[in-house]
Amino acid sequence: MVVMSDDSSRPKFGFVSFAETWNGRLAMMGIIIGLGTEILTGQGILGQMGLG
Repeated sequence: MVVMSDDSSRPKFGFVSFAETWNGRLAMMGIIIGLGTEILTGQGILGQMGLG
């Protein structure tokens, strides 16, 4: 007898490992890009947005 696994028991939304991995990677890229623009322009993030 062959039992097929049902994917309906796996969560599709929320704190799943795949989503958290990509959120972390995108956050790291955002920090690196923000620091890079600060170095290149000489202004902080808030100064670039006109808030500082």
